[in-house]
Amino acid sequence: MNFFNLLKSLDELLYEVMSWLIFYPVTLWRTLVRPLKMMDYSDLEQHDAEDKQYTDTLAPPLFLLLTLILGHGIELSLVGQAEEVGSKIGLSALISDDSSLILLRTATFSLFPLVLAARLLRAKRKPLDRETLRGPFYAQCYVAAPLALMSGLSEVMIRLAHTWSVLAGAGLYLFALLWFGTLQILWFRQHLKASALGAFGHASRAMVESLIAVAFLAWLF
Repeated sequence: MNFFNLLKSLDELLYEVMSWLIFYPVTLWRTLVRPLKMMDYSDLEQHDAEDKQYTDTLAPPLFLLLTLILGHGIELSLVGQAEEVGSKIGLSALISDDSSLILLRTATFSLFPLVLAARLLRAKRKPLDRETLRGPFYAQCYVAAPLALMSGLSEVMIRLAHTWSVLAGAGLYLFALLWFGTLQILWFRQHLKASALGAFGHASRAMVESLIAVAFLAWLF
């Protein structure tokens, strides 16, 4: 019986992994074209039963993780291994292979959804707990994934070390931050029913807090 249960589990795992080939590009396209609608969609999915959530897309945290894996694959194919892998300086000594590097990057880019979700709850004067944080965190993971992808591509361009690629990489990184920041203003304005100036204030504060957290983590490594 245990053997047949194992076969069934493997069958379900194979189907799940292969389905990503369809649902990853679908999720990426929808997030790039209609990012705010995808965030609203995530909020609605939180009200469904767990086995009924995100049936036609990838769950946001998984989407973020796969995006980072994709970006790392592009990095390996174009410029090779990242400097952090194998380094013995500081906490970089803990990064010994691709898996640990991807986990670090996942933690890094998850700081944006975490800080932004917490800022929304504080602005709405809601209690901060596991249940209230989950919804906005999941919604933010959708738009954090393109930010991670564009940031990764910009780093690859800069590491190519051509004049054009360095300029293009810096431009892409600036565009990624502006794109992400603009979405945050619209998101805060929608959820707080605030003025454009008020939403800008909340978004700016959350973005600064996120960048400080990311910079601190990067400094450790």
